[in-house]
Amino acid sequence: MEKSQDLAKYEFKKQLKEIQSVKGRATELISLYIPASKRVSDVTSYLRNESAQSSNIKSRTTKKNVMWAIESITGKLKNYKKIPENGLIFLVGHRSGSGDQTVPISFTIEPPQPIQTFLYRCDSHFYLEQLESMLTEEEVYGLIVMDRNEATVGILNGRRIEVIKNMQSRVMGKHRQGGQSAQRFERLIEIAAHEYYKRLADLANEKFMEIEGLKGVIIGGPGATKDFFADKEYLHHELKKIIVGTFDAGYTDESGLRELLQNAAPALQDLSLMKEKVLMTRFLDELRKPDGGNTAYGEMQVRHALELGAMDTLLISEAMEKTSYEYKCPGCGKIGELSQKSNEVKCPACGEEVKITNEIDIVNDLFELADSYGTKVEMISTDSEEGDMLMRAFNGLAAILRYKVGS
Repeated sequence: MEKSQDLAKYEFKKQLKEIQSVKGRATELISLYIPASKRVSDVTSYLRNESAQSSNIKSRTTKKNVMWAIESITGKLKNYKKIPENGLIFLVGHRSGSGDQTVPISFTIEPPQPIQTFLYRCDSHFYLEQLESMLTEEEVYGLIVMDRNEATVGILNGRRIEVIKNMQSRVMGKHRQGGQSAQRFERLIEIAAHEYYKRLADLANEKFMEIEGLKGVIIGGPGATKDFFADKEYLHHELKKIIVGTFDAGYTDESGLRELLQNAAPALQDLSLMKEKVLMTRFLDELRKPDGGNTAYGEMQVRHALELGAMDTLLISEAMEKTSYEYKCPGCGKIGELSQKSNEVKCPACGEEVKITNEIDIVNDLFELADSYGTKVEMISTDSEEGDMLMRAFNGLAAILRYKVGS
């Protein structure tokens, strides 16, 4: 089957986590990043030169391991007539083992985003900055909640709200003076308000303009001030072009940023955080019904509902990491499954020590099962309150059903 974007991202994160744990005993780990513009023959020639240079390494073991890694990459390159359109990454070398031992390790990755520059590095750890940056969410919005007394500026980065600054206006409130004094006070108030709007805009301009790929600016607050600020020429003209809209929000502090996003939901239908909230709210509303509604949670219930074809949407937490282990008893031939890997497991039938025959990634397995039944799968982050609840209360696995099923 063609992998969904969520499954590909899950597998990419899982692989990256494994790679991040790799440490070399010496400078025996090679990181090679190849952009699509590079010819295979040029890379092979470069590696031949590096192999010749590595013959000068003083440590015999390190020299042997580095030359093995270069030879391994050269051999793998022979499988490619040209570099894939997003480039190619080789992470190859020897990781530290028990005692003085080292273990050969090799990863070949076709990245989810294009590699821009060629890089070769030999170190005691893999160079991963470019890979890690590819997990950064692409949807970034500037957020402002404000009234005449207070404002808070923040950024919505994918699903995370980052508060930049809360500021007080120092604009005077109502006064009781009459006549000319009233007019003078009114002018002073408007001047102070203008300076406050300028300070707020300067902060927003500085922070938002430096964000590459900013998708929009969302402005909120309890009254008409937000509309006045958005309409006038306070914000940079490039930011004014991408104002998503102004929305009511009762608060102008950090909690106002969250309220702003909720009220702006109709304009942000495709935003990941909004989609998650809608899905989790739908699941929880069903669950609160006296009979538990059209829901399932826990691996056994979820699998049962999937196999009956009763599931509408499968919800899986991005934080869920679970592996099961199939075993076979060499004595009586019994086949079973373990939730934890162990080297000393006795067969429940005959007492013989069993052998692990297969490791199953539960998330991968559920994706494949859902695909075979035409069921939608949504990966839910832990960055929202609802997403965190999915992981903590339901062990990262829940489902919205088309109809209720028995156990």
